[in-house]
Amino acid sequence: MIEGRFRGPPESGNGGYTCGAVAGLVGATGSAEVTLRRPPPLDTPMRVERREGGVAVYDGEDLVAEGKPAEVELEVPPPVSPEEAERASADFPGFGEHAFPTCFVCGPQRSEGDGMRVFAGPVAGREVVAASWLPAPDLADEAGRVPHTFVWAALDCPGAIAVGYPERGETLLGRLAARVDAAPRAGERCVVVAWPLGEEGRKLYAGTAVYSASGEPIARARATWIVPLQQ
Repeated sequence: MIEGRFRGPPESGNGGYTCGAVAGLVGATGSAEVTLRRPPPLDTPMRVERREGGVAVYDGEDLVAEGKPAEVELEVPPPVSPEEAERASADFPGFGEHAFPTCFVCGPQRSEGDGMRVFAGPVAGREVVAASWLPAPDLADEAGRVPHTFVWAALDCPGAIAVGYPERGETLLGRLAARVDAAPRAGERCVVVAWPLGEEGRKLYAGTAVYSASGEPIARARATWIVPLQQ
């Protein structure tokens, strides 16, 4: 079940958070691929069907998501410093126009301690966007580590900025293949970087990575974003 707090659009789960939760069902939160088939419902128990090599998640008879283990090899760009990321976050385009302003990950209407507030903006002189991320204590486990589900969430929304939001209009996450090598601690400054990986019709591709404050990549992902038909 995706709790209402973890919404992306007002009535469905944040894509990255949902993908991370499904990856956990696969038993491969460190490296997995999750495909979203329809908007994940909120506060609704869902049925998990175990399949050879993966899982399928259903809302009644409707297929919501499919997950499977996957090797995620992705070359990441040089790190962005925390100071550069702070400056980039100040230019987050969602401050002026946002399709889902209450999104758990990037919604500017979510306060500190409620949303993750990962605001990705352009980095001067580079073809990447970046955001500063300070994981809140309530996201951590008893050991103070942030569960992989929230790292998957952090890998989500910056990709939408990298593929051209808001100039290209609304996009929705269709697939996320991610590898989490380490989990940050609560209160440990991180940097999220995203960059475009090309496009094919209504499919837009982005890479994202989470770095420690020292510039070490601790997670990376390849995302497929879908431009809705009505656009």
